[in-house]
Amino acid sequence: MADALERCVGDVERFADEVWGRRSLVHGPTDGFEDLLSLDDVDALLTQHALRTPAFRLVRDGRTLPSSEYTRTTRIGGVSVTGVADPARVLAAVEDGATVVLQALHRYWPPLVDFCRELELALGHPCQVNAYITPPGAQGLRPHGDAHDVFVLQAFGVKSWQVWRSSDREADEIELRPGMALYLPTGTRHAARAQHVVSGHLTVGIHPTRWRDLIEATVTRVLDDPAWNASLPVGHHRQRDSVADELGRHLKQVGAQLMGADPVEAVERRVEHFLTTRPSVLRGGLSDRLRVSALGDDDRLRRRPGAVCELRPGEDVLRLLLGDRELRVPDRLEPVIREIVARDTFTVRDLADLLDRDSRLVLVRRLVREGLLEVVDA
Repeated sequence: MADALERCVGDVERFADEVWGRRSLVHGPTDGFEDLLSLDDVDALLTQHALRTPAFRLVRDGRTLPSSEYTRTTRIGGVSVTGVADPARVLAAVEDGATVVLQALHRYWPPLVDFCRELELALGHPCQVNAYITPPGAQGLRPHGDAHDVFVLQAFGVKSWQVWRSSDREADEIELRPGMALYLPTGTRHAARAQHVVSGHLTVGIHPTRWRDLIEATVTRVLDDPAWNASLPVGHHRQRDSVADELGRHLKQVGAQLMGADPVEAVERRVEHFLTTRPSVLRGGLSDRLRVSALGDDDRLRRRPGAVCELRPGEDVLRLLLGDRELRVPDRLEPVIREIVARDTFTVRDLADLLDRDSRLVLVRRLVREGLLEVVDA
């Protein structure tokens, strides 16, 4: 199967060079997106998983319905829990034309946890996923533009869209069928129109890092100088000319400091932030934790799917950017860490040329606990 970004856009290089942030794009149909979310999956989530707001909501004709119309209060372990889906009332509302919005699926629905991790590592920008399930003849949200870029992935059914170009009053009419994808840059005005069959689509919100973010971060570091915290003089409101002259001198100083700022350092700070603040990907981690202390030389390990590991050598320390955190280890471990990262799978004994038995067991156990490695069943 194609990787996540290719499934959304087709030609990744062309998308990056000609489309990203510039214009909308329709791609497909492809093999489909039902592996990410099907109608049966939605049925199970609504009727068997005790979803709780705000993990879902119902919308009709552009208006979010009061949660009291489709949720209830129940008890778990003797504690009252509010906002729990009432399946019978949810289904009745959908039959009556309500659109179901499943929110933040990238946090808890396994296929989308994996898909979103792969997609954001390809893009270099954080992603989130909501799903919209609209019954026949209904319309969910009214025309609007989002404050971030969007992929619309049609999972099942058909939905008609209106997409406005910035300079046009008339909207393009686009019909998305299963396996089709639509890309919308930030602010593109759009609306989904009523259709004659049930529709389920995924909206992938892409929150891009913008040039202004890097510029603001650089300016902020310059302004962290305590000198800029000094107060304006007493009576400054009656000394406007002298204050303006002084401000001009300060602005020149700030400009000189900005000209001397290291752009490589600014970019690296942003990259490191991105590679240490992604959601954790730890499926299977409980099983691994329960047997990690018993690992021996003959046990086989591999890099956990979706795991990140970028190395940043430093003075006496090697920093590992693991996606959701940073791990620091002695710099002498760099050769063995690079060996581990380069291999598809390995046994603990495979590291014997680089570490003695006790040291290699300590290291791999730590990397399992940190989520980089998982134990491979024999």
